[in-house]
Amino acid sequence: MGERKKRALFIDRDGTLVKEPPVDYQLDSLEKLEFVPRVMRNLYFIRQRLDFEFVMVTNQDGLGTPSFPEETFWPAHNLMLKTLAGEGIVFDDIRIDPSLPEENSPNRKPRTGMLTRYMTDEYDLANSFVIGDRLTDMELARNLGAKGIWLRPSLEGAEEELKAYPVALSPALIAEDWDRIAEFLFAGERRAIVRRATKETDIYVDWNLDGTGKTEIATGLGFFDHMLEQIGKHSGTDLTIRVKGDLNVDEHHTIEDTAIALGEALLQALGDKRGIERYGYCLPMDDCLCGVALDFGGRPWLVWDAEFRREKVGDMPTEMFLHFFKSLSDAARMNLNIRAEGTNEHHKIEGIFKALARSIKMAIRRDIYKYELPSTKGML
Repeated sequence: MGERKKRALFIDRDGTLVKEPPVDYQLDSLEKLEFVPRVMRNLYFIRQRLDFEFVMVTNQDGLGTPSFPEETFWPAHNLMLKTLAGEGIVFDDIRIDPSLPEENSPNRKPRTGMLTRYMTDEYDLANSFVIGDRLTDMELARNLGAKGIWLRPSLEGAEEELKAYPVALSPALIAEDWDRIAEFLFAGERRAIVRRATKETDIYVDWNLDGTGKTEIATGLGFFDHMLEQIGKHSGTDLTIRVKGDLNVDEHHTIEDTAIALGEALLQALGDKRGIERYGYCLPMDDCLCGVALDFGGRPWLVWDAEFRREKVGDMPTEMFLHFFKSLSDAARMNLNIRAEGTNEHHKIEGIFKALARSIKMAIRRDIYKYELPSTKGML
């Protein structure tokens, strides 16, 4: 059995470890040194719990020239390293490229010239990560054959920036803070892809529990699509559902089988459920009060207290609402207690779906610092 390959975190400096100074973007005085929030506790956690080597990789434009003398760079840089070391965070390697962009140096990120020693069979680059605040860092990840983690102040606008970038990039994670980065590296991705094909339906579900609320839903039933979009949007998860069903017969198989596939995806994505909150609940919507309490306890059960007087809402039969949630509860092995009161049928069912989404959001919240099973039994 061969020796296990090494993994590395290639970490940008300015904007990722320390805040990038405005105007000149040069960290050239002690007064400008300010760490990115929560970077220290999370880097220490990663250093203690995981086996990554730490490699700092930074472009410092014109370092050593009159515009950026070395004597103004090193005091702040060394204080940064000393402060990190005092918190148990030591870098195994530091790579600094001082070239200017117009020089087209092979060492300048996103080029890989500074990192050739890592591009050998000694390192598992496919399971290593580049962490940075710019898309050039994500391009460096692509050029290395590693994965990218893009740290940015907000998730808003990220997709547009990626589309506008001249090179096709797909970061493994877009994160707003170091808490999210540490969680991802330690506990992994919570994503499941389920394909369910029968003589009656062909269903594809891709559910990423640690997404941003993006949805792509196409079941052939407009109102059902609208309800399923609520689940992704209001739970903050990324949800793709594509269904080809026998709608020429009726809506029953499409709705039931979608619920089963959704439940299977949720169960798979949750994994062993360590660190999750486990429970969630509740929502008002206009004239309605809708409550969804759930428990990812490993046992299915549904309590349904909602009546609908119309035969259909949109193109979805109201008799299928109960059936959808029963199938979802069974497949996901979760308790669902659903209650709704009010006069507007559309608002009632939409409120139920939104309440379900908010309950999921609460229950899947994960804390890597309390990474235990939320159960006295020792299993869920």
